[in-house]
Amino acid sequence: QVQLVESGGGLVQPGGSLRLSCAASRSIFNINFMAWYRQAPGKQRELVALIRKNDYINYADSVLGRFTVSRGDAENLVYLQMNSLKPEDTAVYYCHVNAQGLEPLWGQGTQVTVSS
Repeated sequence: QVQLVESGGGLVQPGGSLRLSCAASRSIFNINFMAWYRQAPGKQRELVALIRKNDYINYADSVLGRFTVSRGDAENLVYLQMNSLKPEDTAVYYCHVNAQGLEPLWGQGTQVTVSS
């Protein structure tokens, strides 16, 4: 089974930036879409950003204009650049990959905390 591992989370002050990365334990083919979700304490997991194989991208309204999702390189599948971070962005961020022939893949999550 393919494993996804997120990295890049941490503690940042309001207005700061972080870049999250998602790596896979092996190559994944026929990816339909890749996405970032987040889950804050006491809240449901929500979609943050999604990129489809045809490069269609959509974002949650709450992050539009501040976050950017992009395809990765040889080492990482997908990135999430987060700028102008707000306290309400505090959550565990999860990488999700949907590919033909595989069960939906989820990483273990990386904590992002925005606080002064």
